[in-house]
Amino acid sequence: MQEQIKNIIFDLGDVIINIDVPLAARSFAELCGQEEAEVIELFREKDLFRQFETGELDEAAFRSYVRQILKKEDWDDATINKAWNTLLLDIPPARIELLQKLRERYNLFLLSNTSPIHITEVNAILEKASGVPRLDELFNKLFLSYEMGVMKPDHAIYLKVLEEAGIKAEETLFLDDNAANIQAASELGIHTIHVQKPTTILDYLKDYVA
Repeated sequence: MQEQIKNIIFDLGDVIINIDVPLAARSFAELCGQEEAEVIELFREKDLFRQFETGELDEAAFRSYVRQILKKEDWDDATINKAWNTLLLDIPPARIELLQKLRERYNLFLLSNTSPIHITEVNAILEKASGVPRLDELFNKLFLSYEMGVMKPDHAIYLKVLEEAGIKAEETLFLDDNAANIQAASELGIHTIHVQKPTTILDYLKDYVA
């Protein structure tokens, strides 16, 4: 397979940056004095994450909706942003170095289900870890769900990436930690690697920089 590959598409969370998704709901629960499970159910019932990560809600509308759902109209923007960003942990510098080496040989792309608040914070974490100020300096192009209006594992998002990047599925490798996202890409003929902790992209891609 490796001989065919000209392009590598990376997921963001738990592929490049370490994350702990429940931390966001836990943070909101602690702030509003509710149970974590109750907050998770409220967010799920109101379809909050999908709406934000497909761009149906912009940043201001997202924060307004959080205040409404949790009945905390007095929360300021910074409080909500901080709680939302708690799930973002660290970016090991070795992963950044790997991306820089890979880009000498391959076209690199990022494909993430994400939100503008998270991307702003990821850029801050990236700069602190490596001195690289923005994700788009590591990739040929970023494909972000909130800008595209569609999320993984919808086939449409992969087809958009292939078309807009001008690349072929059979020459492309996709790495993601979510099995459904991997399955959807495979169905379109994209080569895939299911990233599963504790194994990291340093292990999965070591032969690609040898």
